Amino acid sequence: MTVKRREKSSAISRVLEIIESISSAERPLSPADLSLKLDIPKPSIHRLIKQLESEGYLQVNMRGLLVPAERLHKISLDVIYNSRFKTLRQTILQKLTDEVGETCGIAIPNGSDMVYYDRIQTNWPLQVHLPIGSHTPIWCTASGKLYLSSIEKKRRELIIRNLPLTQYTRNTLTSVDQLEKSIEETLANDYATDSEEFIDGMVAISIPIRGINGRLGACLFVHAPVIRKSIDELLKFEPLMRNAADELSTLM
Repeated sequence: MTVKRREKSSAISRVLEIIESISSAERPLSPADLSLKLDIPKPSIHRLIKQLESEGYLQVNMRGLLVPAERLHKISLDVIYNSRFKTLRQTILQKLTDEVGETCGIAIPNGSDMVYYDRIQTNWPLQVHLPIGSHTPIWCTASGKLYLSSIEKKRRELIIRNLPLTQYTRNTLTSVDQLEKSIEETLANDYATDSEEFIDGMVAISIPIRGINGRLGACLFVHAPVIRKSIDELLKFEPLMRNAADELSTLM
């Protein structure tokens, strides 16, 4: 009985170590990488990975390397959204929304999409309705371009070349060169803009929320109908957004 319990505990620990390693890795890992890093025999690694794949926690990318799958992404978002910091986080967003007078929120990268996982809606009658859980493309949104700018250049160029670059509006950047130029500007400014590139009549700006390691963990955004605010008018609130992003970074 004691042996069985110890074996079960060991298997659970190994599964959690695999998930933790893949989630925190700078690049996708192979089963061999995990076997070496975690000192787990290759047959055991392959067996556990196969089980995690079948349960929807891990998936294999086009190069045969391991990355988090949808179920693991959902857990991570649920942990953040329902954490003990939820009230404080929404208080910070509410204050920013009151100061800016427009909808403010937080977006997190998820593959080739950004996911809206928290937001405070403005009280204006005319609003752009993008509820929590909405998925938006990374190539034509402020938060998406900000996320792309945080990726190492060679990897980013490969990602951009494989994006569909679907044209959503007349202003959507549909050429690789145009998008890369916009991202270089984002890098220089440390903020990103969306000038009616995703939705006609909507403009937005996004500021990075960084973790203690300096890496982008999420994006703080403000969006508004263009008839109420222009990009230049939204940019006047950049200092307020940076203050809010600094506060939010301590909670992420």
